[in-house]
Amino acid sequence: MTTKQIAHLKSLAMNLKPVLQVGKLGVHDSLIEVIEKHLDANELMKISLLKNSDIDEQEFRSILISKGITIVSKIGRTLILYRYSDRLSKHLEF
Repeated sequence: MTTKQIAHLKSLAMNLKPVLQVGKLGVHDSLIEVIEKHLDANELMKISLLKNSDIDEQEFRSILISKGITIVSKIGRTLILYRYSDRLSKHLEF
C-alpha cells in the first residue's frame, strides 16, 4: 500500500468512531470474527485497545495480518484497519 493510499484511508477514518473495544478478555476467536464481518461490510474500521487489556500487540498484529487485514495506522491505543471486500458493490476509492 502506498503512502498516498494510507493517507487517504486515514482521512476517511477521521470521521469514524471506534466500533470495537478490546478489553480484559483480550483477543479471542469471536473478536476476530466480528472484525472480519465488519470489514466485509465496510472495508474500514477503528478499534480501540483499552488500558486494562492484557493483549500482546505483536500477536494481535500477526493474527490480523494472517487474516489479510491491513493495519493502516495506530494512534495511541486506536487502530485503523482495512481489508478489501468482494461483497461490496461500491468500494473505497484510492
